[in-house]
Amino acid sequence: FGQILVLTYPLLGSYGVPEKKFWESKRIQVKGLIVQNYIDNPSHFESRKTLGEWLKEEGIPAISGIDTRMLTRKLRNHGVMLGRIELSNKNKESSIYDPNKENILPFVSCKQIKVYGTGKKNIVLIDCGAKENIIRSLVKRGVKVTRVPWDFDPPAGGFDGVLISNGPGDPKQAKATIATVKKLLAANIPTFGICLGSQILALAVGGETYKLKFGHRGQNQPVQDVISKKAIVTSQNHGFAVDMKSLGKDWEEWFVNLNDGTNEGIRHKKKPFMAVQFHPEATPGPVEAGYLFDKFISLL
Repeated sequence: FGQILVLTYPLLGSYGVPEKKFWESKRIQVKGLIVQNYIDNPSHFESRKTLGEWLKEEGIPAISGIDTRMLTRKLRNHGVMLGRIELSNKNKESSIYDPNKENILPFVSCKQIKVYGTGKKNIVLIDCGAKENIIRSLVKRGVKVTRVPWDFDPPAGGFDGVLISNGPGDPKQAKATIATVKKLLAANIPTFGICLGSQILALAVGGETYKLKFGHRGQNQPVQDVISKKAIVTSQNHGFAVDMKSLGKDWEEWFVNLNDGTNEGIRHKKKPFMAVQFHPEATPGPVEAGYLFDKFISLL
């Protein structure tokens, strides 16, 4: 949410847009789309509309005819930066929106409490912009999921565990969520953080986060469990990371990124608190990190 997406593959649109069956979100979250060559006549058998039609329906600006590989090289050399898509008009004044300058969780979180599944164990999912497959991954393992808004303050009782979801923006802006997690940790409730949830967990225990120059994007990010030494391929999409040196002696590094050595997971040495920077629900992407949901449920 709040970002302009640059697609490096040069041909876009040939698949079209399928029906909303197993989507991860109810709407398009990006602020804009940049492609090199757009194809307006999709040929996939599941296509229900063109990419252009979908973007117009949801009011998302897009532009084609851009040398996206050149643009990608600029981003790889200089890091993620602010940008905008606009019509050529030198007399027009326009402001630049920076999604890191405000808390954007209200735009992506659910508005009301919703319950999924009928299991005996109840997990509260703090929705900071959660991917739908996090819920599916938990429900199919026989637990009940109670999805609550990002700023909901659940009482420290009546449920068995907490999952802090993924989401966009600077984690330090999510002050209400950080305060809630801090209270839940004090009650020793089993807690699992994913992506933004990992950063919020670290901040709740007094740690620090920082902005990555490039961020980690894509479905083939290699990470290693520093304890077992096992390496897995993961799906990732984040621009911030946990500063492992800022955490106390009760915490240990769990996973590291094999490309740049940054933190990819933390866990408490004694208490049932754990978090990973990547996406174990992995849709789309590799599925070999799914065992982490089993590990979390075993702590309940």
